[in-house]
Amino acid sequence: MLTPAPRRPPGPSGILVAGTSSDAGKSVIVAGLCRALARRGVKVAPFKAQNMSNNSMVCLDGGEIGRAQWLQAVAARVEPATAMNPVLLKPGTDRRSFVVVRGEPAGTLEAGQYAAGRAHLSDAAFAAYRELEDAYELVVCEGAGSPAEINLRSGDYVNMGLAREFGLPVVVVGDIDRGGILASLYGTWALLGEDDRSLLKSFVINKFRGDVSVLEPGLEEITNRTGVPFHGVIPWLLDVWLDSEDTLEVGHWRASTALSATARDRLKVAVVRLPRISNATDVDALAAEPGVDVLVTIDPAVAEAADLLVLPGSRSTASDLAWMRERGLAEVVARRVASGRPVLGVCGGYQMLGHEIEDDVEGLVGVVPGLGHLPVRTEFGATKVLDRPVGEWSGHHVDTAYEIHHGIARPHSVEPGEVADPTAVQGFLDGWNVGSTWGTMWHGAFESNDFRRAWLAQVADAAGSEWRPHQGAPGFAERRERMLDTLADALEAHVDIDALLSFTRLGGTR
Repeated sequence: MLTPAPRRPPGPSGILVAGTSSDAGKSVIVAGLCRALARRGVKVAPFKAQNMSNNSMVCLDGGEIGRAQWLQAVAARVEPATAMNPVLLKPGTDRRSFVVVRGEPAGTLEAGQYAAGRAHLSDAAFAAYRELEDAYELVVCEGAGSPAEINLRSGDYVNMGLAREFGLPVVVVGDIDRGGILASLYGTWALLGEDDRSLLKSFVINKFRGDVSVLEPGLEEITNRTGVPFHGVIPWLLDVWLDSEDTLEVGHWRASTALSATARDRLKVAVVRLPRISNATDVDALAAEPGVDVLVTIDPAVAEAADLLVLPGSRSTASDLAWMRERGLAEVVARRVASGRPVLGVCGGYQMLGHEIEDDVEGLVGVVPGLGHLPVRTEFGATKVLDRPVGEWSGHHVDTAYEIHHGIARPHSVEPGEVADPTAVQGFLDGWNVGSTWGTMWHGAFESNDFRRAWLAQVADAAGSEWRPHQGAPGFAERRERMLDTLADALEAHVDIDALLSFTRLGGTR
């Protein structure tokens, strides 16, 4: 339970940042506001009533929350807690999501239950918000999808349902880079009922490139028609990246990289874009390393050509493994292993690299053969492992890792002929390394700078790449801090934060 703060002045205890669509910039604005307000001395907390994402993080109290909310708490300079994302839905199939409530597994939610039958989830979400509003000066809330999804309005507790429950002022963010921004903003307002419209206090434009004066006549007309003012036009921020909650956006850096076959001073990394990819933020730390090019792909030729092939986490390991076989990617892995070309498996990817998977819990597939390249057999258990382990590799300390999984990877005895040299089997972050094939259940390990750079140097040697770590390059946590401050600087310069605060209980105190 969070420690209650002193008695607060009257007025809304928070503000809701909604969006015209998914990935409109809600997570970015919330993170930026949290850092900007923290720098002003405000005790602020992020909140998202319900998040649908397979990218998550383990808090120090052992609970699981969406990765975006974890990063927003880092932006706010407060300890991440399960109250900041009380309901997390993790898609397992197109019609079923696994439910996490206050950091712990809580069954499944079928597609037909999404619009109804969620009263217990809204109760948990509202109770969590009340904890935060008592413990912090301001709660900056993130909506989900669009507040104008009128087919879901009756059961909504993350957008206008949350705003109505707590009288929160609502800011609607739109991504102008997608086009149709004026229609999106006007359409959002038009679809809301009168009671919901009364809480809509501000519009903000995100990812603008060009001369703002060209845009202003359109903004004025939208305000004339809706009565809602604009409080910011945020420019395109090239150096801002966030731990994405939307796996569709994994590899947001891919547009700036290409796996050139001739640049031997660069290290080329291909990440398999699994259908149920999860915690793909593992590779962000690799992509942030100077001279390392990362591309998310489903193309066997790209996977074949890379210096390093990564099999990331999966929310449905057995079905994603079957998909890899259908795509010819399993054959690519086999050829790479046979020729000593580097392969890394993380969590679900590690399980795939083992000899066998027994899953009567998550995928309900029974026993299926793995790829057979690492000496492990995975058994799925009903109890979910949530942990923050520490360890080391080759003398390099790792203290940034976390575990989120049902599958338990146990040692598998190596039969004669399965490994050319049984003495080559080595431990690797509570996993295994055979030759140039590595596997671990630990997410987040590559955020440990010395370990990441030493391991990548070994990968480069095995791949025949001339890449070496750049001396003096900033560490991953330092880069993240710079990014959050860059984001806060942009909001201070281009958003009227004081106007937004005027709608809250801090209006008369800051």
